[in-house]
Amino acid sequence: MEESEYGRLADAALRRIEEGLDRSEGDLDYQLAAGGVLEIEFEDGAKMVVNKQSAAQEIWVAARSGGFHYRWDGASWRDTRSGEELFAALERMLSDQAGAPIRLA
Repeated sequence: MEESEYGRLADAALRRIEEGLDRSEGDLDYQLAAGGVLEIEFEDGAKMVVNKQSAAQEIWVAARSGGFHYRWDGASWRDTRSGEELFAALERMLSDQAGAPIRLA
């Protein structure tokens, strides 16, 4: 995939995550920093990081449950090991870390 297409798709995914966090009722703070790094902080001080990895053309997630790599498959961002879709996985991981349901949609 062209670098510009990857950038467009990854930026759109990060915006969608931000919009979902805005709508969620979870007690968390987040900030999207330059370079496509979204840091999410939970009430207990725990953090989750979602970031673009341009060299690999992936989106990486670092959570309490581990590190995950997502690659665009032509229709959605999929975990390179399990095949789980990014937004479904994030809802699960966010909910686990927050101790309450977090919905991004």
